[in-house]
Amino acid sequence: MNKIEVEGATVELDREGFLRDLHQWSRQVAVELARREQIDLGDEHWEIIDLLRSFYKEYKVSPAMRILVKQAGIKLGREKGSSLHLLRLFPGSPAKVASKIAGLPKPTNCL
Repeated sequence: MNKIEVEGATVELDREGFLRDLHQWSRQVAVELARREQIDLGDEHWEIIDLLRSFYKEYKVSPAMRILVKQAGIKLGREKGSSLHLLRLFPGSPAKVASKIAGLPKPTNCL
């Protein structure tokens, strides 16, 4: 079983590194998950993480890349609503990596 230790608590992860219990997420857990992805979280990362968590709270689903780009553009402005911006922040598969760090389920269309 995959797990991390954060502030004395054990947080269980699935085989891909996503939280098994979404209620265990905290900003400290996000920092540790990001560290495992070799990402040092800054203000722009937190904007996307907060956006994802708000989206999930409303729709009960993690957005796929196209929807994430659109939502970032609407909420954060056109320059932040681009795939290039998201790729710079969350290399590889931005919707998947950002959702993982945000403590959300993997977007349904991500491999």
